[in-house]
Order: sequence, then structure tokens, then C-alpha cells
Amino acid sequence: MPGGSIYVQPNEKYTGSSPQWWYEKFWREDAPNRRKYRYAKAGVGFVVGVALGLRFDLSGASALTGLLAAGLVYGGDWLLDWYSFYRTAVWRGARRGEMITGRLLRRALRRHGYQVLDGRAIRDQASIDHLVIGPGGVWIIDNESWAPDIEIASYVGRLFFGEKYGSKTAKALVDKAETFAELLTRETGVPVTITPVIAVHCGVLPKDGGVVVAEGLTLLKPRTAARLIRSSDRGALNDSQIELLTRTAARELQRL
Repeated sequence: MPGGSIYVQPNEKYTGSSPQWWYEKFWREDAPNRRKYRYAKAGVGFVVGVALGLRFDLSGASALTGLLAAGLVYGGDWLLDWYSFYRTAVWRGARRGEMITGRLLRRALRRHGYQVLDGRAIRDQASIDHLVIGPGGVWIIDNESWAPDIEIASYVGRLFFGEKYGSKTAKALVDKAETFAELLTRETGVPVTITPVIAVHCGVLPKDGGVVVAEGLTLLKPRTAARLIRSSDRGALNDSQIELLTRTAARELQRL
């Protein structure tokens, strides 16, 4: 794929005529147009900077203020352009979502007594990206990406990805949570209820809070996952239960 990462193995769904391939192709082909508009914006910034210099009696330095304003506009526009492309990296297959989320979870949660197990599966059954065990309870977190223009929302309790129902996605992860909870409860004797979460690496989440809850599933940005878990920290599990559940999960669950 154009500009593909050497650190991620090629995947057929990111090559050929896939949406990801076309998105990157068009983005790169449109670079001259974006650059042209950036120069125009910088020109406007220069005029505004000169006008501000004259307005505040900096006639000797008005050209300098103009250049400074033009540089800020040019740099800011380039940064926004780069970020809009960078945030699609997981969807395009250039980065691995599970590595990003796992790192964020460990940084934010371990110092608060949480254990994070990456890439776990019940043999011949279900697999998940992350299992989090701590004072607030137990969570499973999977990583997903949708096209940059796909809106993720809840209407009357139903999950939607754009115009499509998300019930199949929700049920699959809710079922995984129940399966993992049954195994841990059976093996440890500790009653466990697992909360299923999807870390959304690409797609449009609501601006007011950036969290969607529907059909037993919570969807949010990777950086918000740890905050959600910490907000549920009500002493559901003590230290000995956390240790027992973690040791049992490490022993009973297959590592991917």
C-alpha cells in the first residue's frame, strides 16, 4: 500500500482496491492542492499580522509580525492536516490498535493496582485484545476501526455504525465477556461480572463526551478507556481477589 509501514505485516484488506488503499491514494494525490490552500492561508495570515503590527504602532516590525503570523498559520494548518491522516493509521493498517491501547492502559492503570493482560483467549472459543483486572472490577477491551466518516451512535438503545445496525458487533463482545466471566468465576470462586469495551481508533464518536453505550457495550477512544475504568473504582475487588483472578487468567487463558 502507498507509504505502508515496515513494522506491520501486509493484510489483503488494506491493499488492492480497498477503502483504506483508495483513501491513502487520494490523500497523497491531493497534497498539492492542500499545499496551495496552505500558502493562501499563510498569505492571509501575513496580511493580518502586518495589519496588527500597524494597529499597535509597530510600523518598524510590521513585516516581522506578518511573517510570524504567516508561519503560525502555515504550521498550524500543516499540523491539522497531518493529524487528520495520522488518526486513520490503525484503520489503514499502518499501526496496530492493540499495541496503542495496551500501552495506554498499562501507563494509566498499573500504578492504581490494576493488572492488564494482552491478547488472551479461551481455547477454541473466544479471544480478546485486553483483560483488565483491578479494584473497580474486570473489563475486556477490543480494538476496532471504522472509516473516518462513519458515525458511531446509539438510537433508542440500538447501536449504529453509520446507517447500519451494530447489534452483531455488540453481541459478539458481550458474549465474550460472559464466557470469560463464567470461566474466571468457576476457577476462582470469586463472582465476576465483566464489562465489555471497544476502543475506537477511527470513526466519529459523539462530541459531547465521546462515549457511546448501547446493547451492553461501551465504545470510546483508546485514551478514554483508562479514565472510564478509574471512574468505576469502588472497591469491587480487594488485593487478594485481584491477584487470584490475575494468576488464574494467566494460567487458564491462552496467550495469543
